Amino acid sequence: MIHKIDLTDVTFLFSQRMESIDRIENLLELVDFFKTHFNTNIHLLETAPFNNHLLEKLLPKEVKYVFEQDFDPIFHRTRYTNKMILTASTPIVSLWDSDVIVKKEQIVSAVNLIRNNEADFSSPYIGKALDTTKIVRELYFQTRDINTLKENEMKMKELYAPDPIGGGFFADREKYIKSGMENEFFYGWGKEDGERVNRWETLGYRFKRVEGYLYHLTHDRGINSQFHSKKQGELKQAELERLALMSKEELKAEIATWH
Repeated sequence: MIHKIDLTDVTFLFSQRMESIDRIENLLELVDFFKTHFNTNIHLLETAPFNNHLLEKLLPKEVKYVFEQDFDPIFHRTRYTNKMILTASTPIVSLWDSDVIVKKEQIVSAVNLIRNNEADFSSPYIGKALDTTKIVRELYFQTRDINTLKENEMKMKELYAPDPIGGGFFADREKYIKSGMENEFFYGWGKEDGERVNRWETLGYRFKRVEGYLYHLTHDRGINSQFHSKKQGELKQAELERLALMSKEELKAEIATWH
């Protein structure tokens, strides 16, 4: 019997627009990974034009599931994430993509950085984010052993080199709220991870990272897994650079206008 690690002071937050069957499979595998190794809290918010109740039926009853009707084809993840942050009740929260996984020891180390007041925000990996490829993804699904991913790293494609920071992170909930939470200007996929870290550093928060890689369970990419337009990509880059040039006081004044 696997000994479950106590992460009852952590809530993992997933906000989703399900685009494909492989993304549903990835999410279910990830939820199973968390449930197998941790006693923790998992909240999931799904949006779509209508609720087909498929995901609700497939998820374990321990997962807190909420559906919100949204007719916009573009998933405004930052807005929905902010809603979830405000409803979470644990002192530590984690924003987690539904397609990424790291070794359980990396998760514990990242959580302990915040528990022990060594960091305000923490990332459970550093160095590389690796895309599994479909073949390695299938191998992992068969074994459910993360060592399968470790042993096949040379077959994977590196994502967002040289210094990826997306995928998942942990935060002191109160400090996350004070830092402005998510910047809702970022509409659709991309760039919010970099803006967020820049903002934390400008505001003087401590952001630390844990040794180890992150693995991305590959999937088909729809409109919400890539820039949905060239113009949106340019606008997001401009916003990232605008905020990065601000002083601490200027950034505080900017954040006061949000939400």
